[in-house]
Amino acid sequence: MFSSRFHWDFHPNLLTRTLQTKRRDGVPILDLTQSNPTQAGLLYPPALAHAFEQERLLRYDPTPAGMRDAREAVARYYAARGTAVEPDRILLTASTSEAYAYLFKLLTDPGDQVLVPRPSYPLFEFLAAMESVEVRSYPLVYHGRWAIDLDALGSALTDRTRAVILVNPNNPTGSFLKREELAHLLELCSLREIALISDEVFSDYAFGDDPDRVPTLAGIDAGLAFSMSGLSKIAGLPQMKLGWIVASGSPRHRQPAMERLEWIADTYLSVGTPVQCAAARLFEIGDSIQQQIRARTYENLQFAARTVSGAATLLAVEGGWYVVVQVPRVRSEEEWAMELLTRRNLLVQPGFFYDFESEAFLVLSLLTPPELFREGLDRLVRST
Repeated sequence: MFSSRFHWDFHPNLLTRTLQTKRRDGVPILDLTQSNPTQAGLLYPPALAHAFEQERLLRYDPTPAGMRDAREAVARYYAARGTAVEPDRILLTASTSEAYAYLFKLLTDPGDQVLVPRPSYPLFEFLAAMESVEVRSYPLVYHGRWAIDLDALGSALTDRTRAVILVNPNNPTGSFLKREELAHLLELCSLREIALISDEVFSDYAFGDDPDRVPTLAGIDAGLAFSMSGLSKIAGLPQMKLGWIVASGSPRHRQPAMERLEWIADTYLSVGTPVQCAAARLFEIGDSIQQQIRARTYENLQFAARTVSGAATLLAVEGGWYVVVQVPRVRSEEEWAMELLTRRNLLVQPGFFYDFESEAFLVLSLLTPPELFREGLDRLVRST
């Protein structure tokens, strides 16, 4: 009766079942997995509501790529970061998840492949399967800092590879794409006419400067690349449901790509009029929320750097909202997570949620309120 896309086990895993039981029993859980900014104790200014006090949002005027002034607001966001992006290269979506769906529709046929980093964002398999696309992985390797294994990436390409996905900075490793890596990827993918898809939702959250870092692919002029971001992360406003795609690269590829993307978007017309009308104001208001997030994640990272020692190791992180702690391989990641939850009432994410190739890693959210983060990290360190 149902599509073969749904090949997953719908039953909750052991960690989820244990968490549900504890919460049902009223046990207070110290949650170090919080990634929802609207539930992280941030201060949201009252001006957010005023951004929607406009008569024009009562009129529906469907525009497949998105309203011009909303796309101009996105262009100003990039200009403020040193990258010139014309509004005609921007297409609005309701989220980056929808942006992935649009790009898979644009670039692939059923059975085609996309390459994704490992470890990384845990929803790639689901997003690709919904479009009947196969996911293949390429490894990120850690030698004091994370890097793309470019040889392994090249070996993973097949004649059905249609895109290489970058998460920049990566979730959860917090590693940015480097200039040498980009040059290699552009040469490799241009020869095979493979697109680059760069998920840049955390790009504003860098810990320090690095001239070797590539903050965005929105300014490249070779091959074909797509940069994605949205208000969810850069302004801490996931409830507003506004994301976008920026098409970059050679005009001979970029222009027909935009034409086809507009055709896809015209089929769905998913982006709400109110959020498009309010976009320019939301970018302005979002700056104050982003500043709070940057301050918090930096404070928590500094505390982790001072605290994690001995049997546990804090892996280097360049940006984003997460940090990875390597713990002794005396038990599996699932056993570590279950031990912390059952004995310490502490919730962390095991590395296998992000497809780490080896054990044992735990992933913590730097978005956690500092007092909770400190208590949780203390419980974790005492357990190692």
